[in-house]
Amino acid sequence: MLQIILITLLKKIMSEDQLIIKLKDLPDHLKQEVPDFADFLSIRYQQKKNKIAKPVFGSAKGKYVMADDFHEPLEDFKEYM
Repeated sequence: MLQIILITLLKKIMSEDQLIIKLKDLPDHLKQEVPDFADFLSIRYQQKKNKIAKPVFGSAKGKYVMADDFHEPLEDFKEYM
């Protein structure tokens, strides 16, 4: 499936034969990175396709609580004050 996605995305740039030739010419340590890159491209494509919603203002309301003494000076800095 990843090969299909990678080939589909790159079809506009080069033919499948050209892509296979380029992959064969890569050193072994770089060939190992190709599946990771294909995963990255697939995820990025799906995100753009699904148009991931941006966070809504106030959506985290009530999930975090501020301490009552949040604005009080910290003990660690008393010698500097």
